[in-house]
Amino acid sequence: MTSHQSTQTMKPATAAKKLGVYLEATPAEFREGVVTRAELNALQADPPQWLRDLRRDGPHPRPVVAQKLGVSIAGLARGGVAEALTTEQIEALKQEQPEWLQKERATQAEVRKEAARLRQRDAERTAEGS
Repeated sequence: MTSHQSTQTMKPATAAKKLGVYLEATPAEFREGVVTRAELNALQADPPQWLRDLRRDGPHPRPVVAQKLGVSIAGLARGGVAEALTTEQIEALKQEQPEWLQKERATQAEVRKEAARLRQRDAERTAEGS
């Protein structure tokens, strides 16, 4: 019995998500085909110019926009940001510091602070149990 290893493929949307880029901004040949695991690895190891440009300038998908602004994806929605943003637009928001962004950053800071407190508490409990 021989083992046949099939080539693992993914939809372009999945590959774009793994690459951290906005699917609609990728080249047509990327959006219209399937991406193998080997192709994805090659794109990550040695990104072509279009991928480097997208990562640098955008438009960026919501998870990347949220990360760059220091807020959650839900925070973006509450702030009325529903579309992909370019790096330039993100920088403009950082400069403007609209009220919703200040509020969401404060919320995110509280969430991180609470998560750190819970990790510390759990570590202390683990240490006490040892």
